[in-house]
Amino acid sequence: MNALAARALWLEHLAHERRASPRTLEAYGFAAQRYIAFLEGHLGETVTVTSLSKLSAGDVRAWLAYLRSGDHPLSPRSLSQALSAIRTFHKFLDRRLDAPNPAIALVRGPRVRPGAPRPISEDQASGLLAEPGLDPDREVWESARDQAVLTLLYGCGLRISEGLSLKRSDVPLGDLLRITGKGSKTRLVPVLPAVREAVDAYLAEVPFALEPNSPLFRAKRGGALSPRHVQAMVQLLRSRLGLPASATPHALRHSFATHLLGAGADLRSIQELLGHASLSTTQRYTEVDAAALLSAYSAAHPHA
Repeated sequence: MNALAARALWLEHLAHERRASPRTLEAYGFAAQRYIAFLEGHLGETVTVTSLSKLSAGDVRAWLAYLRSGDHPLSPRSLSQALSAIRTFHKFLDRRLDAPNPAIALVRGPRVRPGAPRPISEDQASGLLAEPGLDPDREVWESARDQAVLTLLYGCGLRISEGLSLKRSDVPLGDLLRITGKGSKTRLVPVLPAVREAVDAYLAEVPFALEPNSPLFRAKRGGALSPRHVQAMVQLLRSRLGLPASATPHALRHSFATHLLGAGADLRSIQELLGHASLSTTQRYTEVDAAALLSAYSAAHPHA
């Protein structure tokens, strides 16, 4: 079997068995296609599953060096993501096509220092949540929907995909909301009264009949609301409010965690609320809180 046919089987596996997102499929598919194209020139032959199993660590490092060169070299973070995709591809070749390659485990990607999250302030978050309701040109139900989505993301610390995954049967919301996040990991998040009220206000105005298992949040024509709509909506709102480009829907999740930490919440609790598999991921928020503390000190202390 040639490598491109194996790539097609792998992407089908990711889509139907692993339920990977369209964005992940696109990124992984592109990385594998680029990998195979490089190897054909590097090896001087059509790449097959057998030849993939015989690659040396040096061959894979040559591919990484190729990605670091040229007019558009990849950043360390992008290189790390590409290598992660190829490792997943080779794991599939090993488990499904009986073509293991132990040399892949010998290849190390570039060291990537995770950047600190970029939250917005509490006042900025409040302004962002209130702004949809101040537009007289929008349908009332659309404004209520946008307010409900943003309040949910900030009030519960959800990813966009998690907020938009809610069904009609999930409301009215109780004191706790069960969320299935990355890696099909389930967590319980508390629901603030403000979140419950915003979702109830939307539900009272939405003009569509919602079946129990249908998406809760709807687009203008009745289909499921897409992440792109939420991103475009926040981009419009932040331009009205004069907020920085870092004020994205995901920044509301970062702000949720940072504001909780600043109010005295412990890291373990925040880890559970965000659904992080590792505490080290959550610890990035301590950098943000420390930076805010130093900024406030510099602004307020007479001898700073």
